[in-house]
Amino acid sequence: MINVKDAGKRAKMASRSIMLCHEEQKNEALRLIADALLAHSDEIIEENKKDIENARERGMKESLIDRLMLNGGRIKALAESVIEITRLEDPIGEVVEEWERPNGLTLKKIRVPMGVIGIIYEARPNVTVDAAVLCLKAGSSALLRGGSDAINSNKCLVKVIKEALGKTEISPDAVMLCEDTARESAVEMMKMNEYLDVLIPRGGAGLIRSVVENATVPVIETGTGNCHIYVDESADIEMAKNILINAKTQRTGVCNAAETLLVNKNIASVFLPVAKEALSEKGCRILGCERTREIIECEEATDKDFATEFLDLIISVKVVENVEEAIEHIERYSTHHSEAIITENGENAKKFLREVNSAAVYHNASTRFTDGGEFGFGAEMGISTQKLHARGPMGLKEITSYKFVVEGNGQVR
Repeated sequence: MINVKDAGKRAKMASRSIMLCHEEQKNEALRLIADALLAHSDEIIEENKKDIENARERGMKESLIDRLMLNGGRIKALAESVIEITRLEDPIGEVVEEWERPNGLTLKKIRVPMGVIGIIYEARPNVTVDAAVLCLKAGSSALLRGGSDAINSNKCLVKVIKEALGKTEISPDAVMLCEDTARESAVEMMKMNEYLDVLIPRGGAGLIRSVVENATVPVIETGTGNCHIYVDESADIEMAKNILINAKTQRTGVCNAAETLLVNKNIASVFLPVAKEALSEKGCRILGCERTREIIECEEATDKDFATEFLDLIISVKVVENVEEAIEHIERYSTHHSEAIITENGENAKKFLREVNSAAVYHNASTRFTDGGEFGFGAEMGISTQKLHARGPMGLKEITSYKFVVEGNGQVR
């Protein structure tokens, strides 16, 4: 087993091989990776089954097992997302700005690779592929550290990726996996400033808090998703129901799933029975405030419930006076990931979109669209809920840096 420091050192040494590649070389490497994923699909699924069996033995809930699971369809989708990234414009070398100074100096701000990007994540083996290929396209090496729940899947996926890179000009060490899943190895990785240029945590609140508190490497913080749907008094009932069911139940174990439903008091008596019937059909538990429980039969919601990212078929519900109270509730409890207003009132929509301070805000659409692929970025590194450097779905440009190129003809200061 390669220890985390050696893995970081090898990723650093390999970073030059990817940094110097032109766009077509990187795209060819990605195409080979996509082909290899499909060719080794059966092997990947067999290794993933070991992780699934171990997770069930440990009592992992089904919504999280769904995040862990790989099957033929998901591997095909992964391969297609890799091909999609080949179609995206290479950000490296882009002239972001160009200007001339009065002294005749010409300045260019040019997009360049980060170098080595470290990613610490939990039981989602698709992240192994997404992160690796995004880093490669963005001209950087990737040091991956997944959780113990997906270790067999991750080892197999990285082996497949490395075999594909072995057929290219890019060093296979441009994608490294830390196979030691002990907490100590993660903390060591957080302090590897000599090898890592940036660290991205992708997972639950505990993981993100640990990285933020322990890392000396610069961190781009991805956030948990306590996302809200607010149904305004002028909402179309059928539209609101469809958006709610999609946002809450399509996939419950993802960060852009809705966790709280806010309903305007003037539509609550009409909408809540509709919402309860639709949610109950999907097996969703409802935790409601006092006013909610006067309209529909459900369990009582607490302050803790309103602050919880359930990642399960559970939703908290509150009846609010107006759009102002909805915004206040979101400001208090939200993790500032994704929030939606369902309304036919243009002024209320503008107010919500302007005043809700989250990475993505929606009018008459599901929060499930907060995703790199859905935004047209290809795969994503994660959803950033911080405000420095990157916010929202982090695609290729968000995982690059820049430098200034200054051209003169003998100027001195």
